[in-house]
Amino acid sequence: MSSLLSVNNLKVQFATRKTFALAVDDFSLTINPGESVGLVGESGCGKTTTGLAIMRLLPGNGKITGGNVVLDGVDLATLPENEMRHYRGQAVALIPQDPMSSLNPTMKIGRQIGEGLRIHSGASDAEARQRALEVLDMVEMPRPAERLDQYPFELSGGLRQRVIIAMGLVCQPKLLIADEPTTALDVTIQAQILDIIDRLRSELNMGLLLITHDMGVIAGRTDRVVVMYAAKKAEEAPTLELFDSMHHPYTQALLASMPNLENTSKHELASISGLPPDLTQEIVGCRFAPRCSYATQQCHDVDPPLTAEGDRLYACFHPTQGPLPVVIRSAQVAGLSLTAGNANLVDVQGLVKEFPIKAGLIRHKVGAIHAVSDVSFTIREGETFGLVGESGCGKTTIGRMVVGLEHPTGGQITFDGDLVSARRYKPKRSELRQRQMMFQDPYSSLDPRMKVEEILAEPLVVQGEGTKTDRRARVNELLAAVGLEQSAGDRFPHEFSGGQRQRIGFARALALNPRLIVADEPVSALDVSIQAQILNLMKELQKEHNLTYIFVSHDLAVVYYMADTIGVMYLGKIVEVGDAEAVFRQPAHPYTQGLLDAVPVPNPIEARARRGRQVTGELPSSVNPPSGCRFRTRCPRAQDLCAVEEPLYQDFGTNHKAACHFPLQTPVTIGSPTSLTFH
Repeated sequence: MSSLLSVNNLKVQFATRKTFALAVDDFSLTINPGESVGLVGESGCGKTTTGLAIMRLLPGNGKITGGNVVLDGVDLATLPENEMRHYRGQAVALIPQDPMSSLNPTMKIGRQIGEGLRIHSGASDAEARQRALEVLDMVEMPRPAERLDQYPFELSGGLRQRVIIAMGLVCQPKLLIADEPTTALDVTIQAQILDIIDRLRSELNMGLLLITHDMGVIAGRTDRVVVMYAAKKAEEAPTLELFDSMHHPYTQALLASMPNLENTSKHELASISGLPPDLTQEIVGCRFAPRCSYATQQCHDVDPPLTAEGDRLYACFHPTQGPLPVVIRSAQVAGLSLTAGNANLVDVQGLVKEFPIKAGLIRHKVGAIHAVSDVSFTIREGETFGLVGESGCGKTTIGRMVVGLEHPTGGQITFDGDLVSARRYKPKRSELRQRQMMFQDPYSSLDPRMKVEEILAEPLVVQGEGTKTDRRARVNELLAAVGLEQSAGDRFPHEFSGGQRQRIGFARALALNPRLIVADEPVSALDVSIQAQILNLMKELQKEHNLTYIFVSHDLAVVYYMADTIGVMYLGKIVEVGDAEAVFRQPAHPYTQGLLDAVPVPNPIEARARRGRQVTGELPSSVNPPSGCRFRTRCPRAQDLCAVEEPLYQDFGTNHKAACHFPLQTPVTIGSPTSLTFH
């Protein structure tokens, strides 16, 4: 079979103020019609740049300096720009990483989708609108006819991603480049989007280049995998062969960095030490050698060539076999619950939070967003309580109420025996310091005009702690605690990587020696290797300082690794709660099982077996939630009773409760609607 795409010895160079960075170096790749090829690696390794080079969409300071990009017999790298426009969108299309920034906020959905057809085929407005409706139906858009006249801000993240896919498909391209198409999406929506791409690839015999850092997505969605490191190819193999026997230590390390629900026991994640090399400097030897435990002097002196072994290519002098060996650490680091005898630190009872919806000239209330509805749980000191669920279910709102950034509409929050949720409650500064927040986006939560030393010292200044010398010493302690050099204090946030900024955010949360930290999606935007470093760090510091965490995430594998106790939230309510092992190994609620089935697992056979078992559809509106059981509109087990009666919490063993009329497990006892106080 002749290749649809053939990238040969591609080199891409970016100009900086002082020098040049070789972002893609001597890179080759082929894709056949109907084939899905995964391109995986850390941020900055050249994955996205390769995709943009194929599309000829490099930024102004970037250019192709070598090699060719042949698509269906035509070298795109040498085409004049006016000719390239005929291929871009029509023969090859791109699904960008962030759909919101890629869609025109002033243009209706139907017109945006049909724009490519009007440009490339000269279609009329009516023909383009009809084609837009057809492709929206192809990507399984709910109520597609209504969406044509809506704007991007009126759609959820999952629906916007469907629009981006529809835009890419409108001209029926031969090759689709999907650049991290599901990074910011919940696992349920991610699975739906990937299912749609798989189906369309098969129906249209379309080649697919899937760019991601998630080895679980690669395992379940590709035929062949190319691993990229520091602008070069490290390894290439058919997907089943790669996961069965990895030859490059970097590939091993990427897989070992992932929290994995398939592991029978928890263990410390094998993070990759150090950082990728500076591509503006000349690199001698193997690029991975400074971070590789197998490296010898030969690796530091000579760049290993690509070695062929059957259908596999790898660039390593000391090839390995299989995944990285698992090393079991101590029970506390491994996340096993050692807090059974500790006193309760946080007690949440009947918590309610509603945000009013106002309209009209006098801004009168016309409705309410039911963000949190009658939630109860307790957390022991030194424990990690994981809150998991889709976006919009109320997880972050609970965290903000616990630390005092939001006031509850109803219910109460007790911290260390003190009622802290009453509106008349005016805590002392010494009390507020005990509850801190670790935000999802460290960049937007760090003042870009302040140096790191000032950012970390600010809470100490506000609390009036110590002299300037004392505060400087404390800042140095914090930097050391989160694995940063003392010199980092003299730099600004924009001078750090995403993982380093997250460490700074963690250091700030630790500055006042809190007892409780609410971590709101702290690793959702990080590469798996950096994510592993942050998670391991949080575990280590929890052990050293007896910290208590509320860990908020939509990634069940991460929550499983971190949490002792897990609460599964759906549309403002906790539907299941229990010990991490009980919830993940024997889920009682269909929603929990659906979330588990949607998690990408780094096992090709298991990943393919899970397809189609995840939760489908969109989250209902929290303004007007469904009657009875809120999950019934998406539940495969729902019956008439679910629409008229709210389910009670039932026991499913020691420290395991769920609220479901038709659970997956046989209940032990039946409780009351408000009896969810977990011990």
